[in-house]
Amino acid sequence: MNRVGLVMRKIQFAEAQGPRIYAERLQAIGRELGIDIVFISPERHVSEYDQAPGYEYEKGDIVNYDIVLDKLEKAGIKHVIYTVSGFSFLRMFFDKCVLFPHSYPNPYLTGHEMMKPFYDIVDKAIVHTEYLKKSFREDYGVTDVDVIPIGFEEEIAKRSFDPTAIVENRVLWVGRDEPNRRPEMPIEYARNNPHAEVHMVFGGLRYKESMKKYNLPGNVKLHFALSRPQIFELMNSAKVYWSSSVFDTFAMPLSEAMAMGKIIIRPDHPCYSHISSRHTFAGNEDNWFELVNMALAAPTRYSNENKEYAFQHFSSRVMKEGYRAFFDKWL
Repeated sequence: MNRVGLVMRKIQFAEAQGPRIYAERLQAIGRELGIDIVFISPERHVSEYDQAPGYEYEKGDIVNYDIVLDKLEKAGIKHVIYTVSGFSFLRMFFDKCVLFPHSYPNPYLTGHEMMKPFYDIVDKAIVHTEYLKKSFREDYGVTDVDVIPIGFEEEIAKRSFDPTAIVENRVLWVGRDEPNRRPEMPIEYARNNPHAEVHMVFGGLRYKESMKKYNLPGNVKLHFALSRPQIFELMNSAKVYWSSSVFDTFAMPLSEAMAMGKIIIRPDHPCYSHISSRHTFAGNEDNWFELVNMALAAPTRYSNENKEYAFQHFSSRVMKEGYRAFFDKWL
C-alpha cells in the first residue's frame, strides 16, 4: 500500500474545523483507493494559539522541521502533502511534495507578509477553486496546479435534509473569532434585527473564552465544536446561511449550506465565485443586513437549485474522483 504523509500543524488536527475535516476525508478516500494517509504534525514550541511572539505562523513551523522530518522518515514516507506554506522547505527533502493550502498570502489575511517567501518556493499545489489556481499562476508563476474541492458528506446531507424543520427567521453563520471572519457583523445584525434568530457556530472550544468580550443580544445563540451530524441538523433548520468573511480559500460551510438548500448570502470577493447558483447572493458590509432580511422574507423556503449545484460540484464523490486522478499521476 502506498503511504502519503499529510503534514499539518498540531492545532489543525485538534479542532473540529476545516483542516481536520479535510484530513479525515482524505484519509477515508485514501483507504478506498488503497493509499495510507499518515497524519504528521510537530509538537509545537508555541502556544495553542500559534501566535507566541517570535514563533507566529510560518516562523513557528521552521523550528519544527527536525521533528517533522524524523516522523516522516520513521513512517517510510516518500510522498508528502502539506497544508501550510511554512513546510514548503520539505521540497528540499522530498521529490514528491505538494501544497494543499488552507490559507493564502492575501492582503486581507493576518500574517500574509510572513507567508509570501514560502510561496516563492512552491512548485506544485492542489487547490480548492479555479480562483486559487489562477492566483497561483498570476502571483507566483506556479502552473502545476490541480483543482479538487473538499467534498461534503453526501449521506449526512441527504439524511439531514428536512424542509419541515426550517425555522423561517433563523440565520446561520459558521466561522472563528478572528478579524478576517468578522464575527461582529452577525452580532450587530442581530442587535438591529430582533425579529431574527442568529446562530453562530465555532469549531473550537477555545472560542468560548474569546467570545466573552462581545455584548451579545438575546437573539444570538452560540455553538462550539459541534459534530458533523449536529452541524448539518442545525444547518437544515436555518432558512439563510450568511458568510461575512473577508477572504477564503474554499469556504467549506458555504458549500455545505448550498447542499442543504439554504438561501446563501456571501461576500462579493471573487474568491467566492464558485458559490454561484440561483439562490446565492453576493454583497458586502454596506448591504448585507438588507440582503439577509430579503432572504428571510422570501417566499422560497429552500433552494433545490443550490442543492443540485452543490452535489454536482462539491460532493465527496467529486473529491474522491479528483484525488483518484491526482494520485494516479503523482504516486
